[in-house]
Amino acid sequence: MSTIKINQQLKRVEIKEFEIENQIVFNYFDNLPTSERDEKLLRAIYIGVLALMEDRISAFLSKTGNELGTELESLKMIFEMKKELFYKSTIKGILAEDEIAEFLNGYFQEKRLKDRAFLTGNTAGSIPKNKTGDIICEIDGNSNLRIAIECKFDKSIRMGEIENKEIFTRKTDTAWSQLIEAQANREGKVSLIVFDISLVDNSILKNFENVGYIQGIGFVAIINSQKGDYSNLAIAYMLARDIALNAKEVELDKDLLAILVNRIIKDINEITTIKNLVQNNIDNNKAILKQLEKSILLMEFNQQYLKKFLEDGTLTKKDLLDYYQGEDVKDRYRLIENEINTLK
Repeated sequence: MSTIKINQQLKRVEIKEFEIENQIVFNYFDNLPTSERDEKLLRAIYIGVLALMEDRISAFLSKTGNELGTELESLKMIFEMKKELFYKSTIKGILAEDEIAEFLNGYFQEKRLKDRAFLTGNTAGSIPKNKTGDIICEIDGNSNLRIAIECKFDKSIRMGEIENKEIFTRKTDTAWSQLIEAQANREGKVSLIVFDISLVDNSILKNFENVGYIQGIGFVAIINSQKGDYSNLAIAYMLARDIALNAKEVELDKDLLAILVNRIIKDINEITTIKNLVQNNIDNNKAILKQLEKSILLMEFNQQYLKKFLEDGTLTKKDLLDYYQGEDVKDRYRLIENEINTLK
């Protein structure tokens, strides 16, 4: 009986229990915290499927199938190709929506919320023939209490403040228009638009570095999908959720709300800046540690051959070849490098 079952009704792939024996896969998951393994497995499957969708990458995989189990360099190539796929317009949109919905549902589960994120796909909303609003989040399972999310991994989307809007020019999508349209089309209480740091217009970054709030319009979150950093999305969603839950019970003063939300976002941005500085220090320290370990290994390696030369009075051609290629020291460094990379 087949391991994989396609559930047409729920539009999902169901896989029975299975095992895989592969040293690289084992080492990767063995070094992950238990709580992260399920999420990383899903990401690995998704990235692999995207790769197989591309003829060029499929050809690469077929030619190097026997080497992928042992060559770490091949994995680096796959990562670079994954980035190449990300920038292709037909792929990046699908990647954005699926990964964001997946992150949100995982986040809801982690925080023990009853919220649920649904992909709207190609279905039209309340506005005829309009598909704006890529994801709908139902708060506490209430279909009448929604947050509409639009994913825009596109540098052509500008801020689009209403005071700068030129009525008589050709219609173009902006952050403002997409927030308003998503909320109207998906009947959301609040709307949220998500950009990726590598694919966002400067007019957006000028206003919001991490999380932003446009008074009376909605929230902006800038994520870094290539680093797997969706923390700004989580922050923006929880702020939007608080407004959606309380708007029906509390008479809101919009000016006061804008002051409160923007102050919260200011504090969040300061914390995020500090976090990034700490992370950069960690990365720099890892790089220093790698260089130190590399230097130590090279000293030991050179000392080993110097000792052999002094004892024997010569080095064989095989010794010279081994010394020139340095495979032993490269293998030893690769293990140390992996250990350093796993440091938190």
